[in-house]
Amino acid sequence: MDETNKGFMKHLGGLDLKKINETHYEFIVEVKEMHLNTGKIAHGGFLSTIADTGMGTAAHRVAGDRRCVTINLDVKFISAGKLGDKLKGKVEILKKTKTLVFINCKISSDKEIIVSASGTWKIL
Repeated sequence: MDETNKGFMKHLGGLDLKKINETHYEFIVEVKEMHLNTGKIAHGGFLSTIADTGMGTAAHRVAGDRRCVTINLDVKFISAGKLGDKLKGKVEILKKTKTLVFINCKISSDKEIIVSASGTWKIL
């Protein structure tokens, strides 16, 4: 199930995940006014959500379209995303077992890395 433009993500503007090869995916999201915190930078919850959604959708695809749920998500905020930034997420499948998928994600603006994330997804 592709949830990149459904449910909660629909309220954030969605994202378009593209398959690059068997272990790599990419997405692009523009930082809009609704994504900013009171400090006028991209909200950490927004950044965590797009990382989780991009990696989770990649897990779902690599698991043969079986439903996957996040069981671990580690997010490191490295720089600030600003209004109008086009953030590019690069997702890498590190390993898939019968029941788990291990994934990394880097989200960057055209200038710098904004977020480094990793997680584990359970294949249901």
